[in-house]
Amino acid sequence: MSLTPDAIETLSRISTATITTVLLKKGLRNVWMRGTKPLRPGQKRLVGPAFTLRFVPAREDLATPESWSSPISTRTAIEAMPAGCIAVVDAMGITNAGIFGDILCARMVKRGVAALITDGVVRDVEGVLGTGLPVWCDGFAAPPSVAGLTFVGWGEPIGCGGVAVFPNDIVVTDEDGAVLIPQAQLDHILTEGPEQERMEAWIVNEVNNGAALPGLYPMNAETKARYAASKK
Repeated sequence: MSLTPDAIETLSRISTATITTVLLKKGLRNVWMRGTKPLRPGQKRLVGPAFTLRFVPAREDLATPESWSSPISTRTAIEAMPAGCIAVVDAMGITNAGIFGDILCARMVKRGVAALITDGVVRDVEGVLGTGLPVWCDGFAAPPSVAGLTFVGWGEPIGCGGVAVFPNDIVVTDEDGAVLIPQAQLDHILTEGPEQERMEAWIVNEVNNGAALPGLYPMNAETKARYAASKK
C-alpha cells in the first residue's frame, strides 16, 4: 500500500508507542530506533518514506575534507532527496562526529525534506535549530563527520539505532523517538492503529473515573463487552 496523503493523515494521529504495540502483536519487536531523540522539545509528529544514507568507520585515506566534493558525498545525496521524505542516516551510533551541520540541513529544508533521523549526532547545533529542520538524533558534537566516519552511499538498506531500514519503509517520529513501519505492514497499521488509540483513550477515561487496572488493562470479557457497547 502506498503512502497516500490520507495514509499520512491517519498515521499523524497514531503515536509511536501505539505503533510499536500494534507491530508487537504481529511479532515485530525491533522497530524503535535507539538513540533517536528530538533535538528540539515539542517537535510535532511526522510521517514519511525513508531516504537512507550510510556511514562506515572512518578510514584516513577516504574520510577527508576532500571527500566532500566526491560524487559519493552527503552533498550529492541531499540533492537526490525527494520532497516529503525522512532522511534516515546510519551513523553506527558514533557520537563524537556530527554527520550534518547547519548548511546541509538548510539545503534539506529547501528541498522539502520532512525530517532528519540518525543514531549519530549533528554539529553546529544552534544553526541546525535555526534552519527549522526537525531532527531526531543522539545529541551533538563539534567535529565534522570525517573525524569519525566515512560516507559510503544512499538508497540502500541500512541499520539505524539497531533497526533494519529499507528505502521507502515508513517512518513515524514523535516525542518518544522514531519508529519504522515495514511497507508490508502499512495497511495493518492504518487499520489497527486508530482502533488501538480509541481503545486506550477509553481505558484512560475509565482509570480517570476510578476504575482499577485488573480486568481493565488488559481487558477481560466483561470490559471488552462494555467497550464494544460504548462504540455503538
